[in-house]
Amino acid sequence: MAKGPDAGPEFVVDFPTLWIVPDWIERHCPVPDGFRAGEDMQLYPWQLWCTANHYRVKPGVDPYRENGERRFASAFHYRRSQIVAPQKTGKGPWSATIVLAEAAGPVVFDGWARGGERYRCSDHGCGCGWWYEYEPGDPMGTPWPTPLIQLMATSESQVDNVYRPLQAMVKKGPLSELMKVGEEFTRVGDDGKIETVTSSALSRLGNPIVFAMQDESGLYTAANKLRKAAETQRRGAAGMGGRSMETTNGWDPSEASVAQTTHEAKAKDIFKYHPEAPKSLSYSNKRDRRKIHAAVYAGSSHVDLDAIEAEASEIMEKDPAQAERFFGNRCVAGTASWLDGAKWATKAKRRRVPPMTRIVLGFDGSDVDDWTALRAETMDGYQFTPLYGPDDAPTIWNPADYDGQVPRAEVRAAMNQVMRRYDVVRLYADPPYWETEVDEWVDEYGEERVIRWHTRRIVQMHAACERLRTDVLKRNATGAAFTHDGCPITQSHIENTRAAARPMDRYVLRKASPVQKIDATVTSVLAHEALGDVIAAGLAERTVSYYYGG
Repeated sequence: MAKGPDAGPEFVVDFPTLWIVPDWIERHCPVPDGFRAGEDMQLYPWQLWCTANHYRVKPGVDPYRENGERRFASAFHYRRSQIVAPQKTGKGPWSATIVLAEAAGPVVFDGWARGGERYRCSDHGCGCGWWYEYEPGDPMGTPWPTPLIQLMATSESQVDNVYRPLQAMVKKGPLSELMKVGEEFTRVGDDGKIETVTSSALSRLGNPIVFAMQDESGLYTAANKLRKAAETQRRGAAGMGGRSMETTNGWDPSEASVAQTTHEAKAKDIFKYHPEAPKSLSYSNKRDRRKIHAAVYAGSSHVDLDAIEAEASEIMEKDPAQAERFFGNRCVAGTASWLDGAKWATKAKRRRVPPMTRIVLGFDGSDVDDWTALRAETMDGYQFTPLYGPDDAPTIWNPADYDGQVPRAEVRAAMNQVMRRYDVVRLYADPPYWETEVDEWVDEYGEERVIRWHTRRIVQMHAACERLRTDVLKRNATGAAFTHDGCPITQSHIENTRAAARPMDRYVLRKASPVQKIDATVTSVLAHEALGDVIAAGLAERTVSYYYGG
């Protein structure tokens, strides 16, 4: 496995990549502004890591297809990339260097070096005198002959975050011989162009581009029409054998942005870089916040963490979630959570649960919209997602993975397996949509073990939610403390959960937005409520019959 930039400045890359690209960038893209404006740029470790991955070449790939046509995007390991980093890390200037490399640098795979071959800028219209010598086995690169590149952002001011440093790099460096910068586009040679696209200039979409840089894709939604624009742009690049890249801060998961869709995509050909601090660190705690900033800003040596802390503290007075997204690099919704995700994360202490362990279960079923989930809890308060089937799949089903409908037969099989693997004392199951299956479970496993537990009952549901929330948050608990397996889906659903107020100081659980899911939260509540009731009824200890020797 290749090691990332967190391994230190001398991190290891054990895959073939166009190493010529970062070298070309450091020679042709000077520091755009500040006291060092005009000096040679040196990429930060994280920038170098992302560049190396974006230009990672498939081992042994032929530069030409069977029909003799040159191979473009299909030569690379990743079709596109997503970089999620906090504000002021240097995303904008680095994005500008990638755009300039796509416009005039050796970014098209050109075969494998035998050793000693040289790339000379003079052969491609650049008079800087720079050359690069390949080592044996290196992938070689060549520029696009007629590059058409688009840089997209939500507005003119947003696009300037990349386009302004791009203009400065061209004017202050050797690329001024090749490019002529303007306010909305930059001419590349005689036939190439870098153009900006914003929500007010969507008519430029559909052009045969070779590369798209999508800045702040966490703000691209269906409401502002940029979701469709981003997809159109990517299709245009794919049609020309080109690729694309997204850069963004942490997004609000209640907005269903392009960034979130990319993050959740299961495609293996998307490179994703998203440095995060441990979820157990709470952004509302100043000491933890400092640790979070140190983790997510690692490698960006120009950043003053004291200044970041000051900005974050001020923003937190009015919008804590915004500060956590912008500076903590976390994807959190803009309203208060029912249960702090960091507090939940601190309870993660994964352990093995042997067969025939005495447990309780919580089940919440859906059909086509929400997820279906089953959570378990041991008698000493360890909660976990059971596994089932030969592949040890988690008992959480997303209908989107099954052509839009939960696989009921698979759920029944999983329940049957869990019931036989463990000594299940009680199952609390929310019946709606699953009345038939719950009735079957009552008949098969007994009405004392399987209980129809309706979550729509406000009084009972509020009490069950408070029981779990209290046991997660309390610090000086007597007896065994609540722990869980760190299931990432449950962690996400906990973070998505909000408390909707009801009369008599009660509440019910709701989603932060229609696109988010909280089903694993509900099953966690049901399992914990089942455990509390089992303990209260004196059923936590296994009863031994000496007559039968059982």
